[in-house]
Amino acid sequence: MSSTRGTAAPLALPTPPVRPDRPRGGRFGSLAGWAQRHRWAALLIWVAVLVTVTLGSQAAGSAYKNDFSLPGTDSQAATDLFTKHGSAQAGDSVDIVLKDRQGIDAPKATVEQMLAEVERLPGVAEVRSPYTDASAVSDDGTIGYATVTLDAKAEAIPKEDVTAIIDTAKSAETDGLQIEVGGEAVRGAEEKGSPIAELAGVVAALVILGLLFGSLVAASVPLLTALFAVGAALGLIVLASHVFTIADFTPPITMLVGLGVGVDYALLIFYRYRHELTDGADPAAAGRKALDAAGRTVFFAGCTVIIALLGLVALGLGSLQGVALALALTVLTTMAASLVLLPALLALFGKRIQRHVLKHAAKTESKGQAEGRRWRALASAVQRRPLLSLLVAVLALLALSAPALGLRLGFADAGNDPRATTSRQAYDLLAEGFGPGFNGPLVVVAQGDETAGRAVQLELAKTEGVAAASPAMPSEDGALSTVIVYPQTAPQDAGTTDLLHRLRDDVAPRVEQDTGAEILVGGVTAASQDFADTVSKRLPLFVAVVVGLSSLLLMLVFRSILIPVKAALLNLLSITAALGAMTLVFQHGLFGVQPGPVEAFLPVLIFAIVFGLSMDYEVFLVSRMHEEWERTKDHSLAVREGLASTGKVITAAGAIMIVVFGAFMLSADRMLQQFGLGLAVAILMDALVIRCLIVPALMHLMGKWAWWLPAPLARRLPKVALERPADS
Repeated sequence: MSSTRGTAAPLALPTPPVRPDRPRGGRFGSLAGWAQRHRWAALLIWVAVLVTVTLGSQAAGSAYKNDFSLPGTDSQAATDLFTKHGSAQAGDSVDIVLKDRQGIDAPKATVEQMLAEVERLPGVAEVRSPYTDASAVSDDGTIGYATVTLDAKAEAIPKEDVTAIIDTAKSAETDGLQIEVGGEAVRGAEEKGSPIAELAGVVAALVILGLLFGSLVAASVPLLTALFAVGAALGLIVLASHVFTIADFTPPITMLVGLGVGVDYALLIFYRYRHELTDGADPAAAGRKALDAAGRTVFFAGCTVIIALLGLVALGLGSLQGVALALALTVLTTMAASLVLLPALLALFGKRIQRHVLKHAAKTESKGQAEGRRWRALASAVQRRPLLSLLVAVLALLALSAPALGLRLGFADAGNDPRATTSRQAYDLLAEGFGPGFNGPLVVVAQGDETAGRAVQLELAKTEGVAAASPAMPSEDGALSTVIVYPQTAPQDAGTTDLLHRLRDDVAPRVEQDTGAEILVGGVTAASQDFADTVSKRLPLFVAVVVGLSSLLLMLVFRSILIPVKAALLNLLSITAALGAMTLVFQHGLFGVQPGPVEAFLPVLIFAIVFGLSMDYEVFLVSRMHEEWERTKDHSLAVREGLASTGKVITAAGAIMIVVFGAFMLSADRMLQQFGLGLAVAILMDALVIRCLIVPALMHLMGKWAWWLPAPLARRLPKVALERPADS
């Protein structure tokens, strides 16, 4: 008798059939499958988002605000005191500069009438005429200036109010009388930008994509994805400006980064899609597999960029926090477009792309040319002489990085503006009439009575490096005295920085002890240096946080100690090479560029963006090596096949970002020129030198130790799968 008699047999639940259009896969593959099945809905959603955000941003208007406040610095403390005690220095000023070879007394009636009109304009607190202030006229009497005191800081004055001041002043010009208008408010109101750089970047990206894929349709898909993402991001940033403090120079930076990153992410996925088509997959399956593999890489890389950008928030610099949030939003939007919009576009154009890809593959095969053969040959050459390849490449990068040791941070002033602008003309006239230091005065505020103010002025006037010191000007309540100190050197000269530190470290303590007055040194020139010094002090902590978090992510992905260390060091090397190139061109005046400091906030921005993008290439290349290593356990083969599989797309993606970033060298804005050059050089070094030479050499030298992770650490770290097996 069976022992199971009278016992219910166990029920086996039927396994539901797997629908052919919905194969198993990861979350990114499932997302791609949804976008493919609902291609028109996905496309319409993106169109609706773009239209809604664009119309909403146009209706709301922008509320950009440049916040350069630096709590805890002398310059910020001086500004706060001006505001508290009703000093005229609480607001910024505009200079109306006059030049008449017959002397400025000749057109006196015309000028005074013009100044009276300016004083009635919105945003103007008062106007001081050169005819009532002998110190406002040059020794030869041909150059003079009127000081227009604004009722707020330059960044708070509407551009249309500043434009009205410029137009009113210029309307009094005659054949013999030259009138120029200068000041930070004027520089901000002048339109220097144009869409040429953006358009050039888009056209160049389309050309490279066309050469890569040999098809206009195939080339348009990644670019269209990026344009949708950038358009949506720009609208969202305009709306976000009503909630967060976002600087007015953010949109062009967003366009620059959004185009480069958007095309880069879409291209990585599209290239994997093309690879799946050549392996025989139908368009739908190819799209899902591409998203399940390369989509993971894009998601990881995007998260790394966002982490690096949000690290800028920790710096506590108001103007950079808004830029970081805007760029993080842009990267997030490009990720979403790559993971949702791109699969929908591939579903729409899949058949046409498949025919072209298979035709091209058949043509290549008929010629006996294997895919990636040149990159495989390059990897073999590097493996034959890994130490030589490594040393040559590293020495070249170190040589380019060397000038960064003398990097001087600051801010461009009117002396760096195009010569045709009225702010530059005013700057040159003031330097001609009153000396180079006149354009970068230091504002010294003394808390004390009028007697103390006069004593402070006398002591400042005889300080080394000071060309002149104005009489002490009392505030409305008499609690403060302000002395304007004019250096002997230009605002961006190292001598002016030395004078600032001398006044704060040596002169102020001595004068405070003698007079009992509390002294602070402020003004635009001092604030610029305070910003640069603050960035320099906080940069090491920022770098440590970003490198640490990114390395931890890489350790989770590759289960390795050496790969994250290698990636961090090489990423830092590409960034220092970019800073070295910026120093050579913009600080030392290479290629005829006007010499000056590198914008103080650019190194941290470039670090955040480039570090994230470098991780993008690192993950894409090393994950393919890791995939081959897991399959064959042949390390030399893994290095060769990894580069053979990814070399073409990495260099193509790098080339696109280089031309997009490099196109911003065409901009008239010096800051955008520096930003474009820095990003272009960093990506060039990373995609060409590091990923194609240094990484293969190091991976070959490390051998199987590249994938080593201590056992105790391996047990504690969660496993994160970046690449999903092909049959999943």
